[in-house]
Amino acid sequence: VQLVESGGGSVQAGGSLRLSCTAAGLTFGATDFGWYRLAPGKDCELVATISSDGSTYYADSLLPDSVEGRNTISRDNAKNTIDLRIDGLKPEDTAEYYCAAGAALRMTTIQALGVLGRSCPSTWVFYYWGQGTQVTVS
Repeated sequence: VQLVESGGGSVQAGGSLRLSCTAAGLTFGATDFGWYRLAPGKDCELVATISSDGSTYYADSLLPDSVEGRNTISRDNAKNTIDLRIDGLKPEDTAEYYCAAGAALRMTTIQALGVLGRSCPSTWVFYYWGQGTQVTVS
């Protein structure tokens, strides 16, 4: 299984980015996905998930400085891609963003966990992880 993220970069506050994750080696349409981010000195935190049936989840008020309300996760089963669009970027959104696939736990459990330990990837949550793409907001 291979997950490759793209679309990261440097952007000014208030701008937008579209991160993309291209997956190979799995049955894409039957796979649940998530986006996480890891900022220096912080925990690996869930940004959003999208299930195989297309249902979506976004990090909620438990993470007051998260990208809640400013992001959109989507999937294209024909292209094997998962996109995360983030609008209204803030300096605190600066982080390495990771695509994850193949839920190792129930999606509701993953969503409830939200924040993981001090590192991504965490294969006890999702089996497969990409290498990450850096987003820097100034």
